[in-house]
Amino acid sequence: MKWICSIRTFFDFNLPNEKKNNRFNLKVNNMNAKLKNALGIALVAVVSAGSAVGANSYLMNKKIDSMYSEGEFKQPLHYTSYDGLPADAPDFTVAAENAVHGVVHIQVTSSSSSSGDAQYFDPFEFFFGEGGGFQRQQPQARVASGSGVIISTDGYIITNNHVVEDADEIEVTLNDNRKFKAKVIGTDPTTDIALIKISAENLPTIPFGDSEKLKVGEWVLAVGNPFNLNSTVTAGIVSAKGRGISGGTSKIESFIQTDAAVNPGNSGGALVNTKGELVGINTAIYSQTGNFTGYSFAVPISIASKVASDLKKYGAVQRAILGVQITDPENVKGEDKDKVKALEGAYVSSFAERSPAKEAGIEKGDVITAVNGTKVTNVNSLQEQVSKYRPGDKVEITVNRDGVIKKYNVELRNAQGGTQVVKGGDSTEVMGAALTALTKKQKEEMSVSYGIQVTGLTDGKMKTAGIKKDFVIMEVNSQKMSDPEDFYRIVDGILHGNSSEQGLFIKGFYPNGRTSYYAIDLSQQ
Repeated sequence: MKWICSIRTFFDFNLPNEKKNNRFNLKVNNMNAKLKNALGIALVAVVSAGSAVGANSYLMNKKIDSMYSEGEFKQPLHYTSYDGLPADAPDFTVAAENAVHGVVHIQVTSSSSSSGDAQYFDPFEFFFGEGGGFQRQQPQARVASGSGVIISTDGYIITNNHVVEDADEIEVTLNDNRKFKAKVIGTDPTTDIALIKISAENLPTIPFGDSEKLKVGEWVLAVGNPFNLNSTVTAGIVSAKGRGISGGTSKIESFIQTDAAVNPGNSGGALVNTKGELVGINTAIYSQTGNFTGYSFAVPISIASKVASDLKKYGAVQRAILGVQITDPENVKGEDKDKVKALEGAYVSSFAERSPAKEAGIEKGDVITAVNGTKVTNVNSLQEQVSKYRPGDKVEITVNRDGVIKKYNVELRNAQGGTQVVKGGDSTEVMGAALTALTKKQKEEMSVSYGIQVTGLTDGKMKTAGIKKDFVIMEVNSQKMSDPEDFYRIVDGILHGNSSEQGLFIKGFYPNGRTSYYAIDLSQQ
């Protein structure tokens, strides 16, 4: 109090006594209040240093909305509180409760040999037996496990291709410990997605969310069975989107990267948002140890759901293509680099044969920046967008050409260059050809009244037989061809055992007038 009195004496020595006393008392009271407040703040600091829990408890219940000034900068001063910023303490209980019932444990048994057909030397057999001492390696049962997500009440389950690949037997355990044998409906190594099914009804499911609306920094949950620990839930945030990890072009990769803990056994499990909606299928981790080190990757549900739908409906993925060779803009070298006016997107470096993008007007050097209005940031995101569509679908492609924005309508095609539906193991896949009916004008020019033309070829029976692009098929097994369905009907009949014939005898001609005949054996399919 001596310090306070000395301040009073210094400033108030000329005031009347009564006023002096009043001012003195007022200042004392003010100073006491300030001192108590200062002591309170000091106490909080001490508590914070000694006990983080105590300090946090204090801050959770205290708000300060006043302004503070530090130099010339003024900002609102506030302490984080639970009711003020609920995002700092999200509640995952509802999402976790819903998700765990829709995630299953998958156990796979397969026969394998560590050395294939290699032989091993048995000294006892060499000395006492008749086999010369060398014995063939016996296949050994291999058991692996992973996770899956129930996406239909009648037993359809989505998982990773690498979980069920080469499986001889698949056992699915539900969250309530019921066990079922499962069969593979279809697989897609390109996206590492597989669809399996169990015989059950009224199963709990996880509703599909919108993976494209996910934002970096958003909370997500990973649900699966790491190390055979059933119904394990971990939390993290979306660290990045559109991430590629293999560096190759043979796979479609546009992963959701998170820091939610994912370990062996999580593969095929669910990535859900805080609403409990399925936004991805956990697929891979980046690790030098084999265990989680901070990076996990999930296939977006925008890709996985379309793949699963195709596998269920057709037995094969209906993969649409633009017919372009692409790279990220920052990878463009040489003279072309100066022409690139967009830093985000997919740079068109060349075109495939019969490219629908080229036919629509897209040019080499264009940077594709959007598909149907959805932004494209890199090669991976373009793959993600196109993978949502099927051959025959029409999409609007936005490009940046020398700084000018242009839009083109493109009809997507399949790998053979056509728009036909491809079924797993069916004629289209086996034959490896795109076929189209002759137009009226073509018939007039060729002086024929029927026929179908080969407009594209991939690896398959027709290419192996020596058939070339533009070949016009007139007859197959003595039946006239007027439509591609006529051709596929004959092939399907042979492949499915509904015909006594074992192959195809094809008659036709090339545009130069040369007549050709081809024989294709289908008995081994």
